[in-house]
Amino acid sequence: MAEEKKEQSDKKERALLVAVQLPNRPDVTPLLRELGDLAETAGAEVVGEMVQPRDRIDPGAYLGSGKLEELRELVLETGADVVITDDELSPAQQKNLERALDVKVLDRTGVILDIFAAHARTSEGKLQVELAQLRYHLSRLSGQGTALSRLGGGIGTRGPGEKKLEQDRRAVRSRIGQLRRELEDVVTHRELNRKERMKKGIPVAAVVGYTNAGKSTLCNALTDAGILAEDKLFATLDTTTRELLLPGKQQILITDTVGFIRKLPTELVRAFRSTLEEAAFADYLIHVVDASDPEWETYMKTVYETLDLLEIREKPVLTVFNKMDKVGEEAHFHDDRAEKTVRISAGTGEGLEDLMDALSELLRNGKKRIELLLPFEKMSLLSEIRTKGELLTEDYRAEGVYIEAYVPAEIYYRIKV
Repeated sequence: MAEEKKEQSDKKERALLVAVQLPNRPDVTPLLRELGDLAETAGAEVVGEMVQPRDRIDPGAYLGSGKLEELRELVLETGADVVITDDELSPAQQKNLERALDVKVLDRTGVILDIFAAHARTSEGKLQVELAQLRYHLSRLSGQGTALSRLGGGIGTRGPGEKKLEQDRRAVRSRIGQLRRELEDVVTHRELNRKERMKKGIPVAAVVGYTNAGKSTLCNALTDAGILAEDKLFATLDTTTRELLLPGKQQILITDTVGFIRKLPTELVRAFRSTLEEAAFADYLIHVVDASDPEWETYMKTVYETLDLLEIREKPVLTVFNKMDKVGEEAHFHDDRAEKTVRISAGTGEGLEDLMDALSELLRNGKKRIELLLPFEKMSLLSEIRTKGELLTEDYRAEGVYIEAYVPAEIYYRIKV
């Protein structure tokens, strides 16, 4: 009996993917491929897909009646346990689809929320995921008790889980209020940490990019941060900040952020705003792009659209085309919004020195070059130069310390006084 239960728990759900191709939309094929990756990351096995060209999405059941019948036959034929739509469903659409197909129905948002629930590690991450899930499910609570009991686990049932979703709306709203208050405390703590960093004057670079572009691998390669790095979508959700010493002995803080994705659910953007705002408070952005992916230009556009949504604009951007070991050198890559671009392979270490040099150059912009003998009575400035500037030469002499460095304007004028 125990072995039978284990076999059932280890069995992957069989998923059918469904999308509607509207006339004014790009080809949904890449989106379906990505939806399949999401389903597999969530633990399902994709057993088929279906696309219906339509002038508009059916407001009642997402698909037209004829295609819905065809989908029902495909569910029976493939033995699918779950149908996943690429578009977000209204509560009515989800309910009508489940009634017509007699299997669990999820949309892209539900799958992403499930992945986030499985991958959240820190208390903050878990709070953010639960808040996003409860907001998403609040409008779907009516009549869900029986359906959720019928599901018996699988994708879409992690995180807050069956028990919370069967509570009435008042209880869920109360829990949402509690989560908001707890997250406000987390935000306050994060803001204090930011202020401490600002006092020290150490520049901060936020690593942003499409999910699975190699952000965590890059952070590990640069700083030995020990961040989980897997070939999966949203392998890491929690923000990690580590110090990096550049070739000119200048310090910079590198902050890993959650990956972006097309159709990133609004609830996740709202819930993870405090984490994503690490990019807003950073001095620089390191934009990591998977150069081996044919869709790299589309992914870049998605990242910038998400940054614009968060009102993160006009920050110096260093774009890193990653995974170059999988791409021919003759390939052409560009980013018009970046101050500089470099080609690397975070996995092999190729190009990391070029990246460090590019970071040093980026930090050097706006700083003034000095060549002088710093008297011993002004030695307290030397540690500031090391922290906030780029110290090129340090030579101790009888009269003081001869230095060559790039320094911020505020240090430059204090030295010159």
